[in-house]
Amino acid sequence: MTRLEGPARTQLALIAAVQVLAMATWFSASAVVPALRGEWGISQGEATWLTASVQLGFVTGAVLAAVFSLPDRVPAHRLVAGSALAGAATTACVAAFADGLATAVPLRFATGVALAGVYPPGLKLMASWFDRGRGFALGALVGALTLGSSLPQLITGVADLPWRSVLYVSCALAVAGALLAARTVRPGPYAAPAPPFAPRYIVALFRDRGPRLANLGYLGHMWELYAVWTWLPAYIAAGQAARQGDAEALPPGVTAFLAIGVAGVAGCLLAGRLGDRVGRARLAALAMVTSGTCCLLAALVFGGHPLLVTAVLIVWGASVIADSGLFSACVSEVADPRYVGTALTTQTAAGFLLTVLTIQLTPLLAEAAGWRAAVAVLGIGPLAGAIAMVRLQRHMTPAHPAATGRTKVHP
Repeated sequence: MTRLEGPARTQLALIAAVQVLAMATWFSASAVVPALRGEWGISQGEATWLTASVQLGFVTGAVLAAVFSLPDRVPAHRLVAGSALAGAATTACVAAFADGLATAVPLRFATGVALAGVYPPGLKLMASWFDRGRGFALGALVGALTLGSSLPQLITGVADLPWRSVLYVSCALAVAGALLAARTVRPGPYAAPAPPFAPRYIVALFRDRGPRLANLGYLGHMWELYAVWTWLPAYIAAGQAARQGDAEALPPGVTAFLAIGVAGVAGCLLAGRLGDRVGRARLAALAMVTSGTCCLLAALVFGGHPLLVTAVLIVWGASVIADSGLFSACVSEVADPRYVGTALTTQTAAGFLLTVLTIQLTPLLAEAAGWRAAVAVLGIGPLAGAIAMVRLQRHMTPAHPAATGRTKVHP
């Protein structure tokens, strides 16, 4: 056991706890869409903007942060704390002032901008504490993101609260996360000093083969992920309605929390541990093949017995997020050590921009062709991403278990 192992483990738990608490604001509005549709008189298609606006805000915040290298030039724990507070404030404003999409969408966009200062810097913080075992550590952080994002589904599933109260609870959790980050989280011994300003480093991340393949795999992963997280409760509810509401079925929010939150955390932790042992690119490809297959299985079992549907969703929820930490670990190892935060932020910005398309596309397909077709189409992304990761595996060197040598930049 090394001298740093104890502090590193403590920081792993603290950084993960911050992500769980702060990310409760992400899907806070999406979780209360049924109530908002009734009160505001909006359609299902219009309701997608409550999630899509967060994604667009996240992309905007991430691009700005990457261009100005904020995650590498501002102490990451302070950036996380301030951003979590900003996300809590914008969420509270939705609950206090919003009376329709015209008010809610800009506020949700602002929430996304704020969350761009929580997740990518959190990845950098975790990487600063781990050299060996980095895959598991980043998998734990992504698992925390998963659990936090699904908390509003649990709140709505177990408590009959007004929609504003759900948002206020999410806001309170984010404030707690901000305080925890400010008071207890610190950068680790592998953190690099603040680098020179070099916005053109972003180009290098898509020019060099190793980072490019890792980013292409991540795009395939993101094609599926947030569409599943956003629309899984609607898929479950529609399937239960097709069976005319089985008495033995759990509420859609609870089933979604089990699949997204509980199974997702387990998938992240298991993949992170195995990825450090058998190779991250190889395991990421396996996870994407599994989740892509689950897209097809979800189409086949739609409207089926609740136990069968839940079993498929548990596997889907675990595999759809299991590879996320592996992509982050790959990029953190092949990027210039001075610009790890910029590399991670750029990767997430590109991926989250793609999610806007699939979040909008999924309900349109469900309405036009049914939920079977909508979920089956989501399988395209992970299967294409798996091909990129197989190629990355062939491109690996013994010196870097994730990919080839580090991408350099000369400011």
